[in-house]
Amino acid sequence: MRESSHQLTLGVSPGITRDSPFGLPRASARGIPEEGFDCPRARARGDGKAARSRYFSPMPISLSRRRFLVGTAGAVVAAALGDGFLIEPTAIAVTRHDLVVPGLPHELEGFRIACVTDVHLHKGIHHPARATLELLGRERPHLVALIGDICNHFDDLDHLTAFARAARGSVATVATLGNWEHDAGIHRATGERAYGAAGVELLYNSTTRVQVGAAALTVVGIDDPVLGHPDVAAAVRGLDGRDPTVWVLHAPAYVDRISVGSVPRPAAIISGHTHGGQVRLPFYTPYTPYGSGRFVAGWYRDTLAPLYVSRGIGTVSLPVRLFCPPELPIFTLKGSR
Repeated sequence: MRESSHQLTLGVSPGITRDSPFGLPRASARGIPEEGFDCPRARARGDGKAARSRYFSPMPISLSRRRFLVGTAGAVVAAALGDGFLIEPTAIAVTRHDLVVPGLPHELEGFRIACVTDVHLHKGIHHPARATLELLGRERPHLVALIGDICNHFDDLDHLTAFARAARGSVATVATLGNWEHDAGIHRATGERAYGAAGVELLYNSTTRVQVGAAALTVVGIDDPVLGHPDVAAAVRGLDGRDPTVWVLHAPAYVDRISVGSVPRPAAIISGHTHGGQVRLPFYTPYTPYGSGRFVAGWYRDTLAPLYVSRGIGTVSLPVRLFCPPELPIFTLKGSR
């Protein structure tokens, strides 16, 4: 962080000199006014004007405390805006998480899942989306889950398909719908066509089994709880809980509505939607969208199963993030020791 120092000059009211407290003429050691002040001796010599000019030179411009604080605050705001608009929106953090699954088959040991959410493509594939694709190419996860709000409008479907095609995992890729897709009129049939063209399976209150050797990972995808039609009972129908299972859905508040014991417990639930607040202050998040509930970002252990809420990739309303960088979370399956 760049620091700057300011040399403060204390202000002095007109008519008060720094040599003389309270504006009184400075006295010599004998108590007699010094040469140069407007005293009889000076007037007698006729040099009072020159002396006053010498001793009462114009005061330097001072920096008041208020102006200093205003200037400092302005510099901080400018730095924050620069960070929020120019740096953070494209500074994608890869976060890594070990997901311990009791009884995990050895074929799935080290299986890696990348979750991409809230990309918000609009009129093309923007820089954060391209940076995400570069990270996926570098990380090469086995499974990529695109969990909603990948694009903003119906006209962006071609961009959604192109992004999904480039974002595919080395073993499988799945997707769910978010509230922005539903709001744009991208419902189940349209989503299935768009994602199908990219070789991606759309999960709509349904499951898929990702086969790795003789073992399988079950992925449950639930429709968007904000504008869609989530149906967890339909999504888990036929599951017996023997395969390791991960749920993906867009908005996390819905998880609090699922009672423990009503469905087979997954190893983890992964969601997005909140953007992590997008613009945050230290120890305070001013806003999260409807459907976030009490959740903001990170792990929550007091739900049906461990819940992870991703900060997502893109932005809405304003292209700004503050104290809330975009995120690509990657989960690695580990057997219990």
